[in-house]
Amino acid sequence: MAQPIAYGDVDHEAALKYAVQLIDHRWAQVIEGRIVLVSPMWDHEKVVSKIRRQLDARVDELDCLMGSGNLDLPGSPNWYMPDLAVIPADLAEGAGALLPDQTLLVVEVTSDSNAETDRVIKCKRYAQYGAPLCLLVDRQRQECILFADPHDLGYAVVDGPHPFGAPVKLPSPFGLTLDTSGF
Repeated sequence: MAQPIAYGDVDHEAALKYAVQLIDHRWAQVIEGRIVLVSPMWDHEKVVSKIRRQLDARVDELDCLMGSGNLDLPGSPNWYMPDLAVIPADLAEGAGALLPDQTLLVVEVTSDSNAETDRVIKCKRYAQYGAPLCLLVDRQRQECILFADPHDLGYAVVDGPHPFGAPVKLPSPFGLTLDTSGF
């Protein structure tokens, strides 16, 4: 008879992240150890689509891909699915989850159900895990904030808040200005 595995011998982080990947036909994240099912609404997707269209040509020029694939934060109880991420195209080949420091940009668009999580927890974690740029589109406050220069405590550079309608400049490697009207 096989010996039972002691509770303390289980890699709880790995087990949790494995479980969230098995949830069929639903977007799921692990945020601070809690499985969160994600079901974006159309008004949310409208904003993501507007950003995507503005980035599209530049993403192609940079030989990158844009999407909402999984981001793992190893050593933490977090497994994120950003609303949008830009990654180098060569990293997508055979990749499962990537790390935030492998992205060029992550975008989070708030919803009524997750606004505080996106504003506080996810932006801080993206910085701790080295995502170079994080764009927070806060639909409840009707503003955008661009975070840059990540470190362990958060982002050193905070550009904004910019009210919807004001342009938001994305630095290198993007070198373009987002039109936020209609967000």
